Amino acid sequence: MDAMMWVWIIIGILVVLLIIGLIVFLGRKRKHAHDQEKRRKDHEHANEIREEAHAKDLEAREREARAARADADAQQAEVDAERLRKEAEQRQNDAQGLRRETEERARHADEIDPDVRNDQGTRSDRKNGADPGRPGRH
Repeated sequence: MDAMMWVWIIIGILVVLLIIGLIVFLGRKRKHAHDQEKRRKDHEHANEIREEAHAKDLEAREREARAARADADAQQAEVDAERLRKEAEQRQNDAQGLRRETEERARHADEIDPDVRNDQGTRSDRKNGADPGRPGRH
């Protein structure tokens, strides 16, 4: 083998090594581009998840606020109902007091009126259970 043959063998080996190096370089570049694209997609997906989580957190806070308002409304309704019960009780007491006063005045009027007599011919006595609505008049 002569020197020229060795030169061509060395050139062939260098070309093969150059081709292998080029393939490795392009493969790495492609892998790097693929990794970068995957990172970009993962980043976008993570941002979407964060936005969804933020939206759901906002919705949860809105629901909690509505629940708190509903609870406050219910408590206010209970307070209003209690106030109305007490007002109704007071009005009932006032009405009963007025009824007692009216009956007392009617009984007193019957006691001092000489013309008011009961069925036995005597004066009506409301304290003994006589009916104030049926006094006998002559």
